[in-house]
Amino acid sequence: MRLKSRVRSWIAGLRVGATPLCPAGHLPHKGGDQVAASAQPHSTVAASATRSAGVSGRRPPISLLVGEMPGRAEGGKRRARLIATIAAFLALHLPAHAATKADVEAQFRQWLANDLWPEAKQAGISSAAFKAAFADVKLDWDLPDLAPPGFPKAKERKQSQAEFSSPGSYFSEKRLQGLAATGRSLASAHASTLKRIERTYGVPGQVVLAIWGRESGFGRAKIPHPIMDVLATKAFMSTRPELFRRELIAALNILQSGDVKEAEMRGSWAGAMGQPQFLPSSFLKYAVDFDGDGRRDIWNSVPDSLASIANYLSEKGWQGGRDWGFEVSIPGSVSCAQEGPDLARPIADWAGMGITRVSGKAFPAAERSASGMMLVPAGTHGPGFVVTPNFYVIKEYNNSDLYALFIGNLADRIAAGGGPFRGEWGDVGKMLRSDVLGMQKALVAIGYDVGKVDGLPGYKTRRSLGDWQAKNGLAPTCFPAPSLKAKLR
Repeated sequence: MRLKSRVRSWIAGLRVGATPLCPAGHLPHKGGDQVAASAQPHSTVAASATRSAGVSGRRPPISLLVGEMPGRAEGGKRRARLIATIAAFLALHLPAHAATKADVEAQFRQWLANDLWPEAKQAGISSAAFKAAFADVKLDWDLPDLAPPGFPKAKERKQSQAEFSSPGSYFSEKRLQGLAATGRSLASAHASTLKRIERTYGVPGQVVLAIWGRESGFGRAKIPHPIMDVLATKAFMSTRPELFRRELIAALNILQSGDVKEAEMRGSWAGAMGQPQFLPSSFLKYAVDFDGDGRRDIWNSVPDSLASIANYLSEKGWQGGRDWGFEVSIPGSVSCAQEGPDLARPIADWAGMGITRVSGKAFPAAERSASGMMLVPAGTHGPGFVVTPNFYVIKEYNNSDLYALFIGNLADRIAAGGGPFRGEWGDVGKMLRSDVLGMQKALVAIGYDVGKVDGLPGYKTRRSLGDWQAKNGLAPTCFPAPSLKAKLR
């Protein structure tokens, strides 16, 4: 710091008595500031935050000067160049001034006018609709995953130190029982609507009800956030701005269409809206007006909400007349390494291997010739399933095996009073992701396709592990375990 202080003092000394950089009556044209502001709004908060105090937070390069006198002495030019060089050095080595929330709020308004508006205009949004949409919008500083410009970056917990959760913890029996009881009551209350939905879209009412219950507690959950505040905040200063920028433009299209008033347009902290929890882009593609009032209202209309869920599943490929899947018993002679949607075979073939339903019932005759896939989300440490393509359609709603199983189980409970899965979830899921990551890398090194190498045991990792176990004289479990760490390196 002594060196920096001396340099500052020396620069000040150079300036004392020197010919002014700008003659009287001429101010420098702040081209450097203008370029920085237009090129990237997030990069200039520190500068804009302190310009009012006469200090440049980012210390941009000295701009070309307008109105500079011709014939300046060569020594003055060398002095100016020297000062510019030293100023650039200090910009790299001195800390920038921190931004304040007020600074960021001001920059947000500039971003709306100079950055977002041109894109919205190109997307067909009128000036009047744009101004109305953002008249009362404000940044929500309480949202997660924010990266305000000019603020220190939040410390992130290293994923290598995170445990992946046991699959069994996802299936709260108390919650499932409560949702099922409410779902059966609502199935009766909305019976005519659900029948019309099933005729129109081919999706069973119990599946629609299960998703409705899981997403918003059948429309009874409090949906707290003004969606424009959420999307604008995250488009401007989140860790994934491009995703939310697209959703913000989609939300503007919704408002301009007149389907909903902005005051009613509420959603979650992640930008999912209404009773079905649609992102704005999904609303534009899949929301429907099923009550005939001329508006697609997934906030207040039960028919619109339920039909929109069904339309989503239908558009994603729901196969009418088929189940989502069956819990099964897999004999020890059948390897768990046969899991995955890319290893589908007729359900009759799985039955021929000795795989049976845990209920004791036979597979439905209409299902036997159709394709089915093995699913063992905890390997041999939990329940096993033969699922249909409809299981993977449910995953389009939320890309998680456990979510799709939750919906399938809840739908069965609503329709026929079913209960929990018969197979018990073992005590798994306490390894660090870094440990699983090491296993994945080791499997890849010897030629296995484990899918995404991310420290999470997806189906490709599970079946690769099971195949490796079998080839190395171990009983296949198809799931990571501490005892395998030393063996698989």
